Amino acid sequence: MKGEDTGWGKQPRVLLQVRHPGERFVERAENEWPIARTTWQKFYLHPDDLSLRDDHSRAASLSFEALGEGVTFLTSPMRVDTEITGPLAAKLFVSSSTSDADLFLILRVFSADLKEIVYQGAIDPHTPIAQGWLRATHRKLDRKLTLPYRPYHTHDEIQPLTPGEPVELDIELWPTSIVVPAGYRIALSVRGKDYEYGGGSGGRLSNFKNELTGCGPFLHDDPVDRPEAIFGGKTTLHFGADRQAYLLLPVIPAK
Repeated sequence: MKGEDTGWGKQPRVLLQVRHPGERFVERAENEWPIARTTWQKFYLHPDDLSLRDDHSRAASLSFEALGEGVTFLTSPMRVDTEITGPLAAKLFVSSSTSDADLFLILRVFSADLKEIVYQGAIDPHTPIAQGWLRATHRKLDRKLTLPYRPYHTHDEIQPLTPGEPVELDIELWPTSIVVPAGYRIALSVRGKDYEYGGGSGGRLSNFKNELTGCGPFLHDDPVDRPEAIFGGKTTLHFGADRQAYLLLPVIPAK
């Protein structure tokens, strides 16, 4: 700003800290975001065995308590080390027993013995790989701004659900970067409430109301905002030929 040559112009346009299990980070420069060589890979949700696979699912439905822990879909062990770096998105087909539903999506990684891999977040010591949220009545997309890997919601219209009638939801998950080692598994949890780390509490800070249980102190649990009469009941995921639910991951091939 002062016309001084600070050398900033020589910095790479994108500088990553690529995560590895064990809180290990590897610095790497890239020229653009998302990375140009990204392979966008769809993992389809299969309700019969709660798996994530590259083939389409059969017609089925799967219900869970609308304010509950939901369901988790898991890949087979990764055959090779797999880097996931970039923005994430998911497509779901959802109905509710009421006029609305909140969806909480969590991208997770598990070791070969199914121990969850988490990291120190900005506040919470047990932060998952990525998270995303959507209230079903806010599902309307801006078609000009939406990209396959970045749904863009207008939030300018409330579209109530008809109980029992499925709707299509496109849900953004925060960008992330991690190398998933061979033998590890990737998972997607679809929940009706905030993520909770299963390996113990992260403690409580004196200036925060809530205990640190995986997603920091700011929770979506206000009964005024989420009255049980509307956000309770049952949430149902739908699958089939014209309802292929999937998780879209940015897989980065080695240079």
